[in-house]
Amino acid sequence: MKYPLKSWRAMAGVVLLCAAMLAAAHTEYRDGSTTGTGALRAAVAAAENVDADFARQTMRVDYFHSGTAKEEHISLDRVVSDGPWSGSRTRLLDDLNLGKYLFEVTHRATNRLLYSRGFSSVYGEWETTGEAKKIWRTFHESLRFPWPRRPVQVTLKKRDAENVFREIWATAIDPNSRFVVPADVAPRGRVWTLFENGPPADKVDLLLLGDGYTAAEMDKFHADAKHLTEALFLEEPFRHRKTDFNVRAMDLASAESGVSRPHAGVFHRSALATQYSSFDSERYVLTYDNRTLREVASAAPYDFLVILLNERTYGGGGIFHDQTTAAASNAFSIYLFVHEFGHNFGGLGDEYYTSDVAYETGAAEKPEPWEPNLTALHNPARLKWKDLVAEGTPIPTPWEKEAFETQSRAAQAERRKLRAAGAPEEAMEKLFREEQARETKLLAGMKYSSKVGAFEGAGYEAKGLYRPQTDCIMFARDEVGFCAVCRRAIERVIDQYSRR
Repeated sequence: MKYPLKSWRAMAGVVLLCAAMLAAAHTEYRDGSTTGTGALRAAVAAAENVDADFARQTMRVDYFHSGTAKEEHISLDRVVSDGPWSGSRTRLLDDLNLGKYLFEVTHRATNRLLYSRGFSSVYGEWETTGEAKKIWRTFHESLRFPWPRRPVQVTLKKRDAENVFREIWATAIDPNSRFVVPADVAPRGRVWTLFENGPPADKVDLLLLGDGYTAAEMDKFHADAKHLTEALFLEEPFRHRKTDFNVRAMDLASAESGVSRPHAGVFHRSALATQYSSFDSERYVLTYDNRTLREVASAAPYDFLVILLNERTYGGGGIFHDQTTAAASNAFSIYLFVHEFGHNFGGLGDEYYTSDVAYETGAAEKPEPWEPNLTALHNPARLKWKDLVAEGTPIPTPWEKEAFETQSRAAQAERRKLRAAGAPEEAMEKLFREEQARETKLLAGMKYSSKVGAFEGAGYEAKGLYRPQTDCIMFARDEVGFCAVCRRAIERVIDQYSRR
């Protein structure tokens, strides 16, 4: 199904006005009273203000992000149209406080803040690797927001050591400038719908792309997309919030089957240039080709992007509000998909700490993480999820940490041995199933296993960082779903992008 620009605009305008009128006609206050005409007028005025500030296109600001571990520089690439705006027209300002970066769009004449969103990036992760201490690198990134009707200032901010956002770059944009391209790119693939619950502006719009699927393998991509989407919406809170989502996919053919796996000496020029060995971590999969990714995705409405890999080898990746990748043919594909989507969608941090990672670890001082499911616990009385902790649960919370680490170290050693020997993927999957059985039993049998607390060992750090519960899909491959803290964080993001 294609989505013509004109029909999108007409539909969105009618739906927005009607939704505002209906919502206002049935507004309920805290005292139980309802309102009619007054709130109706206010809602219509709010809708008119949004339309006065923004057209119904998407503006995309592409830029280059360069630097090292000690310095970074931003340079503008281009400003283009990115298709019809499918995001919310009511939740324009970001109050979630998620992401390593934040961008703001401000009306230049009045300095009025029009739009903001937090996000993370490939560069933001790369700068924490050992390589960033040795060389410069450049990554391509994009900012997307509704098309402004008048000149705006776009400001990019980054968290400092105290988690305060500080400006690192700004650029002025006149939407009527001859250097701003209002034309949309021609679609590169066929968009089809898995399920749709309402207009894009009122729902969370998820777009699935495939990489490493040839034209002859599109039926497999369809089956993989349906299988993994069904699995995601069996997990809470996605299960009970399914009606707040639209999910679409795009058929995108690669010349060869599979994507690049540099550690294995396998290379392909796949459609999205996705590859294993990102940051030289064998199982970490990302695409660095942001421009192609955005050009391809512009043919469909989306808030979040997922790339399914036509691969059996265990691997995936997830960066908040940037991308999700997952090997669709692996025996643990559901775990990979859901776990990595937790990063992209909920801004969730990795809770595991015994696996090999590319990032620099072991710092003496641990700043408070911005991720909602990690804490440095500098002040236990102000634990960020304190309201979910049951009375009588000690903070920090004791658990059988040494026993877990002994088991995990043995499994990691065997894993490295199998990879070094070039063992078939079946052997790795067998190891993971055995590890899963042991860990599930151990982590479920502790005194505080069912409790929310602060359990030391998280965010790649054995000491100084804490997670909310003993087990969670962000901690291990165990079939336990998201913990209570992760579920709440995900729901807050759903609320930002959907309107009931």
